[in-house]
Amino acid sequence: MKFYTTYLTMRTPKLRQYVNITGEVEKALAESGIREGMILVSAMHITAGVYVNDAEEGLIGDIDEWLEKLAPARPDYRHHRTGETNADAHLKSLLVGHEIIVPVTGGRLDFGPWQQVYYAEFDGRRPKRVIIKVMGE
Repeated sequence: MKFYTTYLTMRTPKLRQYVNITGEVEKALAESGIREGMILVSAMHITAGVYVNDAEEGLIGDIDEWLEKLAPARPDYRHHRTGETNADAHLKSLLVGHEIIVPVTGGRLDFGPWQQVYYAEFDGRRPKRVIIKVMGE
């Protein structure tokens, strides 16, 4: 079995933003030379996430609205007693999850027809890393 690892550095201009990184994941897969296996994509920060879903702007807006309803930005979180102001970002990350695994078949991401890889930023405007690890033969 072979392994290939690369990193993305994400720096979003907005506090909350959803970035389609499918192209970067496909590029890492091509660079790896792996034809059969799997690819792990993981946000390396606790206020960001990675997910797979449709690349449709209305749905992305719905996801953002849903997350804000479940984990709204507000001043009274216990975490804020430490001097931090990003408790909602931590909670949103828990809801989205910080990593995904995608099967690789024939040297391609083995997706359904609408699936794309997204990086979800909940406490942006500073650099954060995403690891992409391809495993297989």
